[in-house]
Amino acid sequence: MSHSEPAVRSGFIAVLGRPNVGKSSLVNRICGAKVSITSWHPNTTRTAVRGVLDGAGFQAVFVDTPGIHRPRTALGNRLNEAATGAVADVEACLFVLDAAAPVGRGDAFIAERLPVGCVVALNKIDKVGRGQVLAQLGAAAALPLSDAEFFPVSARTGQGVAALVDHLVSRLPEGPRYYPAGMVRDVPEAVFVAELVREQLLRLTREELPHSIACRVSEWEWPYIRCDVVVERASQKGIVIGHGGELLKAAGTAARAALPAGTYLDLRVVVEPDWQRRPEAIERLGY
Repeated sequence: MSHSEPAVRSGFIAVLGRPNVGKSSLVNRICGAKVSITSWHPNTTRTAVRGVLDGAGFQAVFVDTPGIHRPRTALGNRLNEAATGAVADVEACLFVLDAAAPVGRGDAFIAERLPVGCVVALNKIDKVGRGQVLAQLGAAAALPLSDAEFFPVSARTGQGVAALVDHLVSRLPEGPRYYPAGMVRDVPEAVFVAELVREQLLRLTREELPHSIACRVSEWEWPYIRCDVVVERASQKGIVIGHGGELLKAAGTAARAALPAGTYLDLRVVVEPDWQRRPEAIERLGY
């Protein structure tokens, strides 16, 4: 913070919860921009992604994390580590629950590991009635949380989000602005492009395939970008390409729409056998 700048409230806020509770959608809504990719598939988010919200007298950095779940692969273990590790060195924790799903043992498992005074966002209230919201708030209050505060919100409509943000900002200490004005996400551009491609493939591919897909930018010579779509088995390669290349072309067209005009996005499908179960392959893919 420069000597000429007035003191601001600033800090990092970890956003945690089970898969598919809407953490990434909520961070995108709060920041007013696409910070993380979203899909209806669980564990869409695979790394901690930082979204920056600048305002009058504050800068809040939201750390979007993978959904905490019971892991079945080395990748699952790595995702859980990324999420739980985000709790360290943050000024606040935002625990996201799903208003349309039962509060259960997975939520209790996470709650037991959160610090005193976390903030709970009951998301997706647009999907349920007032009675269900009240019942879910009661169930959330029974979780093993200490001095928690609760906010019903909807990432889809924005309902309740402003009050949640105001409260979170009030919890931040005085400090510097960690990121320059206008920056909304702390993600390398190559990683963000790869994630845009993966988002579209999640939208287009069959239910059993998404967890086997990873994307990485292997060449960047603007405006040419080559992105490798990584699958685990040779049989999956044809599925991702689609009949006559139609599926891969559709994914590339949709991803390119979110990039600057003139971008040439070259998608290639490669096989990395059983990469989800091989720690060295997971590391190589950036997870």
